[in-house]
Amino acid sequence: MPRTAVLFGGPSPEHDVSILTGLTAARALAEAGREVEAIYWSKAGRFSAVDAALEASAFADGVPRGARPLALELGEGGGFVAEGKGLGRKRAVLDLEVVVNCCHGGPGEDGTVQGALDIAGIRYTGPSVAGAALGMDKLAFAAVAQAAGLPHLPVAALDPDGPAPFDGPYIVKPRFGGSSIGIEVLADWASVSAYARSPQPHLRAGAVVEPYRAGAVDLEVAIRRHPALALSPISKPASKGAIFDYREKYVPGEGMAAAPRETPADLPAPVTGAIRAAAERVAVLAAVRGVARLDFLLLDGGEVVVNELNTIPGSLTKHLWVDPPVPFATLLADMIAEATTGPGRAYSTQGADGSILRSAASIASKLG
Repeated sequence: MPRTAVLFGGPSPEHDVSILTGLTAARALAEAGREVEAIYWSKAGRFSAVDAALEASAFADGVPRGARPLALELGEGGGFVAEGKGLGRKRAVLDLEVVVNCCHGGPGEDGTVQGALDIAGIRYTGPSVAGAALGMDKLAFAAVAQAAGLPHLPVAALDPDGPAPFDGPYIVKPRFGGSSIGIEVLADWASVSAYARSPQPHLRAGAVVEPYRAGAVDLEVAIRRHPALALSPISKPASKGAIFDYREKYVPGEGMAAAPRETPADLPAPVTGAIRAAAERVAVLAAVRGVARLDFLLLDGGEVVVNELNTIPGSLTKHLWVDPPVPFATLLADMIAEATTGPGRAYSTQGADGSILRSAASIASKLG
């Protein structure tokens, strides 16, 4: 009988938080009566089948004891494959109905693992390749939002050798990444340039810069589109610093669920209306699948601007669905139903019938 796999971990700065999300999801699915296969993706990029009932501490030093190595094979008949044991034991492809993707950041959330699962013919929850890539690219997402007429602060690709794109102070962010990792608030362009030139591992793939607005309030709303478009109540995280940083989000305990917040946030009706309208628009623009979280900034003058889209948020935003309440098991079941109904992602070779190859001249003739 096909099983439901939960994939978590991965070579990402958000590896540890992903483990918390994955184990929580695996426990909830098992309690709901599903057969669960827990798949741990190590920091080194190796896959292992692990006991879904393990506690987070079992992963503190890496792959836990008793784990079974897996390989992800692509192409027809591909999937997660377990090595056979002993003489004559054949390798076996895991019989999976769907993968619940609980990987935060890195290749689990940027479209990389989504593409691999598509090629392997495995259905999965959460964003598609295109949706994941868009959500992870802060410059591209800002451009899409602005092109759609949604309010967004100016965003520029950081060029430390170029002129300041706008007046400071500035906030510098990794172009590809999330959860406030590698973010720095700087007073002037000289400081921005120096920071960008310093050894910053999270900026290696590029960075963006935005104007920093002191006093801006962080707001967030969760989005899902199955079985119908729905938004969670708006939430206001309680931040003690200049930004709502990674430690405030995750160190208190169970992913985002343990971070202090006001939900539903006490907001003026126009602010609530603007956020909900923008979230519904982004749900379509970004082709949201699974559950996403859209972050906003409420500026001093009362203006609401779109900030960032998180396509696989911490704890899968289960803590935001409070009015009306949506049990975590229901949230997961709806994500699985969305992933398993309708046609899966299929590639087509229609039109590649060999006629062009048969009529082509020699390759040598094309070099001149």
